[in-house]
Amino acid sequence: MGIDPAQLSDEDVVRELRQLHTTRSDAFFHGSDDALARHTSRTNELEAEYLRRFPDREVDPFRLREGARERR
Repeated sequence: MGIDPAQLSDEDVVRELRQLHTTRSDAFFHGSDDALARHTSRTNELEAEYLRRFPDREVDPFRLREGARERR
């Protein structure tokens, strides 16, 4: 179901991930068990592909434990 993430362009992977993250709450709260399972598996597929392509992605220092402590 869906195009193999390895066959998508970088832009398509990012677009698909943004869409999945946008629709997560609806799938979680209102989707059938099958819909939620598929949403989760597709998200996992695309996230794994993104991380494979961008292992050194930029990480916001404030999203780390040490950065969170500095905000307090």
